[in-house]
Formats: sequence, structure tokens, C-alpha cells
Amino acid sequence: MKLQKNTELALCSVLEFAGAPQRQISAGEIAAKYGASPHHLAKVLAQLARSGIVTSARGAGGGYRFAANAKRLTLLDIIQMFEKVTHPAVAQNTDRAACTPVESALGAVFAEIDANAKATLSSITQTTMLRLIDRRKEDGPPILALEHSDLPER
Repeated sequence: MKLQKNTELALCSVLEFAGAPQRQISAGEIAAKYGASPHHLAKVLAQLARSGIVTSARGAGGGYRFAANAKRLTLLDIIQMFEKVTHPAVAQNTDRAACTPVESALGAVFAEIDANAKATLSSITQTTMLRLIDRRKEDGPPILALEHSDLPER
């Protein structure tokens, strides 16, 4: 899955804020940590603030603070703010008469993959991600795949 830079910045920023919910974190601090343009990040953070995920304070000592419920806010919630996420039925070719059997079969496979990805992303909360991050800090270098034990039970 390829996400836009805005989406990646939003996911990283929200995890930074959720990991230190009592702390005001400046946009500059996050921009420096993730190699992002402060101007670009400001647009992302403004959208997160409008949605109520973070609150912002201006001036010296200002910054952003986590305002959402980490046990309920999922990765999909954040992704949907920045990406067009369609329902699998909409993503398929709706004109069945113009659809070849190959296109139909491929459409069904991709729709199932989309549905599985959405189900997974909607089951992973910020709390789950914070536990995964803590585990990765203890275990050493990150492993690319999530372990089954990292995911919430469905």
C-alpha cells in the first residue's frame, strides 16, 4: 500500500502525540524528526486539529497535543482523512457488460484485498500501535511485518 506523504506525516504525528499525551510538541520538532517541510507538516496538523484529533496552542511553548481517544482512533480513521478510500463494491467495474472475465476476476481479487486491508486498518488503534512501538524499542530493529500477537482480536 502506497500512501501519500500527507498521510504518512499524519500517522507519524498522531503516534508522536499519542505517545506523549500530556506534552505539547512543536511542529518543528516533528518536522525535524521525520525530515518533513515544516510548512507541509503545518497543513497536515491543521487538518488533524480541525478534526479534533489534536489541539493546538500558539506562541512560545506552544505546539500540539493529542486530544482523541487512543483506544478508539484507528489507523483507518486517519488514513481516510487524507486518502480516497472507497468501498470495495465501488472500486470494481460497475459496468458488467463491458467487463471481460479476466477483468472481473482481477476486480474481485483486488476488492477482497481492499476489504481485508480496510478491516485490518480499522482494527488497529493508536493504543495498539503504541504497544507495538514500545515492543520494537525493546526488541531492537523493527520487523517489517506485524506479528499476529500485535493485532487486536476480532
